[in-house]
Amino acid sequence: MARKWRQPKPPGRPPFSDEITALIVRLAREDSTWGVVRIQGELRRLGHRLAASTIRRILRARRVPPPRADAWRVFLRAPADGLVAIDFFHVGTISLKRFYAAFVIEHRTRRVHLFGVTDHPTGAWATQLARNLASDLVDTGQRFTHLIRDRDAKSTAAFDGVFTSIGIHTVLTAPRAPRMNAFAERWIGSLRRERTDRLLIINGRHLRHVLDAYVKRHNVTAATKATA
Repeated sequence: MARKWRQPKPPGRPPFSDEITALIVRLAREDSTWGVVRIQGELRRLGHRLAASTIRRILRARRVPPPRADAWRVFLRAPADGLVAIDFFHVGTISLKRFYAAFVIEHRTRRVHLFGVTDHPTGAWATQLARNLASDLVDTGQRFTHLIRDRDAKSTAAFDGVFTSIGIHTVLTAPRAPRMNAFAERWIGSLRRERTDRLLIINGRHLRHVLDAYVKRHNVTAATKATA
């Protein structure tokens, strides 16, 4: 037993070469948005398999600062300037009559534009709403590159053609995937919880008044948050 425990212990993990250490430091310094996991993946592609904790220890020893905390947030917000989403929703009245409304929400500012309320939605009605929106965008000089919408039957080829004419590409969400148009769906949910589910809507005129007041209040709040 004494001879067994007096045997020399194995040396442990071999030290990393100076070339690998220099490569890790160079990757971290050349792109400040790369984190430990990204560097680990790039090293693996080059044939070097290192643990994330080892890479982190090497960077700390060389006093390499960690990646910017806002890098992912900046990446997500970068395309928002060119995105706008459109959606339709319905509201019932006390006479059990159903009205439909259409609105557009800007991804960057969360500003909402209410475009119409009707009890008989058709493809022609939706196309006219698209023309109104396109005219407003041209008049105000706002530039959007993509329009997100679901696969509603009211959105016909003529509807998409209006936006194509002003350089806006229409992006269709997958069937039964409301999260792909999350900003619009969340606004509808807020509208129902805060307003329409708490009121008895009499007719279309009453509904339009309620929606206009809610949109105005929402836009003021969105503008305040944007400038804060």
